[in-house]
Amino acid sequence: MNLLSSLRRALLLAPLALYTPPALAHLGYPDTTSVTIRRGHPEDMFLGATFGALISRDTGKTWNWICPEAMNYGGWRPETFLWQPDGTLLAATGASLIRSTDGGCTWTVHDYFKSQGLWPIGLASPASNPSRLWVTTSRSTSRNGVYRSDDGGQTFTPVMQSDTLVFTAVKVAPSDSRRIYVSGGTTTRLSLYRSDDEGSTWTEQPFKEFVGPPYPYDLFVLKVSDTDPDRLWVRVSWQGWTYVMESKDGGRTFTSVVHPEGEEHDGLGEYLIGIEVSADGNTLWAATHTRLFRVRAGESRATQLPLPDGNACAQREGDVLYVCGASRLHDWALATTTDEGQTYTALFNLPDTQPPACPAGTPTHDICRPYWPQFAPTIEADPYLPPEETPDAGTPPDGGSPGGDDAGTNIPDAGTTNPRPEEPQPPPKKGCSSASGLVPAACLLVLSTLRRTRRRNPEN
Repeated sequence: MNLLSSLRRALLLAPLALYTPPALAHLGYPDTTSVTIRRGHPEDMFLGATFGALISRDTGKTWNWICPEAMNYGGWRPETFLWQPDGTLLAATGASLIRSTDGGCTWTVHDYFKSQGLWPIGLASPASNPSRLWVTTSRSTSRNGVYRSDDGGQTFTPVMQSDTLVFTAVKVAPSDSRRIYVSGGTTTRLSLYRSDDEGSTWTEQPFKEFVGPPYPYDLFVLKVSDTDPDRLWVRVSWQGWTYVMESKDGGRTFTSVVHPEGEEHDGLGEYLIGIEVSADGNTLWAATHTRLFRVRAGESRATQLPLPDGNACAQREGDVLYVCGASRLHDWALATTTDEGQTYTALFNLPDTQPPACPAGTPTHDICRPYWPQFAPTIEADPYLPPEETPDAGTPPDGGSPGGDDAGTNIPDAGTTNPRPEEPQPPPKKGCSSASGLVPAACLLVLSTLRRTRRRNPEN
């Protein structure tokens, strides 16, 4: 297919492109952004994406789309999801805490945070006690706090609050669920808050590794070692660079292990969005929006891995590392590696996405299915939508009700899918996603067509 034919094909398909995924990140491309495996049920997998989410109930053999409108998070896309053993899915979006008890078919906004104007941004739960949830809020010029739930997220109680601080993230030590770390601070002071008694008391440990002004900012606790509660990793930005810092003394002091390139630095120069760490803590993977880097203990330089390219994320489950990629560049959006990223086994490619699989009467079915014929061409999936024989709602996965009534009285109806006036507005869109209507999806069609043409015709 030559360039002229490619353009003609894209323009002919453009009228189909009536659906525009909101707030696309990653340069406006449709990409996967996070991987979540259900605890105790490895066959259940969930992918966050710039265009909503994808769910698999058969260990990645088939993937079904969940549109962002049905997830009730407006223009704020969750960075990560939490999938509990009982099948509950949760995410802190930065504007609300959303939850699904029926396998992603019905999503509700938690009324506790909504009613108080709180903006949840951090979410954690220990594997040893999944009914215990920790949430942090981060709304500037407002009261923020750390909140604890002992009933799987139905009710929450504040364990630390402040009128001047924002609390950006929370992590629980896998080897000691009593040890909790919370990152936060103000525009001029960053701190790590540590509890050794499940949140009953807290110790503030000021972050002193960089001296300002200009002051460091965006301190996020990212990981705690599987075996050592005193070993942890954080992300922080300073003078326009992003660093991954490691502490081996419970957060009292930190050393940079992934840092920017430049005359005085040795490492990588892109903004870091997340990390993963090996079970022994001696290998670290750092993901940017486009690349994945690896740092081994004793190495002074981060190694850029050959793949992925154009999009990246990493999540370790046992000895397997799950990695996000870019279908437009190397024909997989999710792959696994067991050799630290030297070779990959493709698990999922965006064109293999299937329509929503939820029963009629649920938001994911009723809202997302009409979008499918227009959305599918933007990821080169089959736009055909099989007709349904009966409109019966049926029984959702895990025995939950279509309306999610078993979520408790604190979980209201999904309500409107538009951001509420009191919620923060997302950053302005860039690239193809900066326009509305036909234009963004048409851009995606043109780009994807040209990309696949280049793959098939490398001499062009």
